Amino acid sequence: MPIKIPEGLPAIDVLDREGVMVMSDASAARQDIRPLHVGLLNLMPTKVATEIQFARLIGSGPLQIELSLIRMTEHQSRNTSAEHLEAFYAPFAEIEASGRKFDGLIVTGAPVERLPFEAVTYWDELVRIFEWSRTHVHSTFGVCWGGQAMLNHFNGVPKRDLPKKAFGIYRHTVLAPASPYLRGFGDVFETPVSRWTENRAEDIVRAGGLEILASSPEVGPCLVQDAGARRLYMFNHLEYDRETLGAEYERDVASGGEAQMPLRYFPDDDPTRSPRDRWRSHAHLLYGNWVNQIYQTTPYEMERIGLGEAVDAAG
Repeated sequence: MPIKIPEGLPAIDVLDREGVMVMSDASAARQDIRPLHVGLLNLMPTKVATEIQFARLIGSGPLQIELSLIRMTEHQSRNTSAEHLEAFYAPFAEIEASGRKFDGLIVTGAPVERLPFEAVTYWDELVRIFEWSRTHVHSTFGVCWGGQAMLNHFNGVPKRDLPKKAFGIYRHTVLAPASPYLRGFGDVFETPVSRWTENRAEDIVRAGGLEILASSPEVGPCLVQDAGARRLYMFNHLEYDRETLGAEYERDVASGGEAQMPLRYFPDDDPTRSPRDRWRSHAHLLYGNWVNQIYQTTPYEMERIGLGEAVDAAG
């Protein structure tokens, strides 16, 4: 899936070294096909690392993807330079005013999950983005807190506090093996988890119209779909790099507070040993399947996105 991303973005060099095909403007113009337009609403403080993680996953197949980076209009990031944001990100207000539509939108996690949704400083604008997505996005994918926020807004499902942080590598069971999003998955898979809150199965079932696709007996539902609205909710972090949980652990240790070692992450629980990446293949499967579903169902004429005219993927 050749991916077209803004020229000069740091992700280009990293992805090129990994063998992910990054397409130039000139090469994209020569292809007589319509690229899939995917927006990344990046709420993470580590924006460059997050850009790389998601670009890697949606850019590894045979389709042309055009990735657009989106930020909140007024919220100021303290961890990413203003120059980087100015060069590569469009504020949502600009996207909204332009009338642009997207085949797919990814909403990332954010380090605000212990706050009530309404206490998040940019919550009002995020609600506006969710409502805009009804008519301007064909398929939406919420990750971790982004998924919790979407699930709460669209389906009324609450997030609930955990007695302690769910932190580490957890095994999950596939509950819907026939789901197109889980093509290529076996019965179980492992994924990084890092959160203080959860969405409970009983709340999800009570909301109606939702299906739990994968879950863990230890940390609950992992992947949920709202098929009628083409929304996917992932509460964990298949997109994470090998070192991401380790960096979070080191940050907690350096802060001097209580540092919880990630479960089943370091070999023999020895933080001096390099962890093994046991989830990357499933990450590529999940995001590749999502992109394929978009390709199979999105209208060719982008102006028809949001008009309720999705193509039947089975047909």
